Amino acid sequence: MKEFDFTLKFSLASQHIDPDEYVERLGEAGCDDAVIGVGQKGRIALHFIRQSGRALDAVISAIKDVKHAIPDARLIEATPDLVGLSDIAEFTGSTRQNIRKLMLTHSHSFPTPVHAGTSSLWHFSNVLTWLEEEQNKVIDSSVKEIALVTMQVNIAKENVQSNQLYQSELLVVGL
Repeated sequence: MKEFDFTLKFSLASQHIDPDEYVERLGEAGCDDAVIGVGQKGRIALHFIRQSGRALDAVISAIKDVKHAIPDARLIEATPDLVGLSDIAEFTGSTRQNIRKLMLTHSHSFPTPVHAGTSSLWHFSNVLTWLEEEQNKVIDSSVKEIALVTMQVNIAKENVQSNQLYQSELLVVGL
């Protein structure tokens, strides 16, 4: 069994229920391995440290536990997934400036950002793979696995929301 560290963020259909009631329900549903945050009205976040043989099983079981406790909860995001230069620097124990220099020096091989701009974002899984393969960094297998799974969960969630007609047409152009 491995330990997987991840966060699930949900929107809630009812903003009128006392958040403490959700906390009770979540505990009863098996989310006793999570720290629960209810700071933003209509939202709930659960930071899990869940043991499982695979990251996918840990995340799926956590989502099922939350949905069992709060059936109308809608998943917003699973993390760690989207990261900026500061996040990458923190993970690697480096500075943001050093990561930026690394990105610019290796622009031909550094992962393509999901969002490019003043604050670019990358899938953490892609960055971890690059760091391991191109920079010979040793990356904890549990961190790699959970980053890959949360990326796939977020992509799958967005894919469910997309228009099937557009999907097929966009695939033709080689996205």
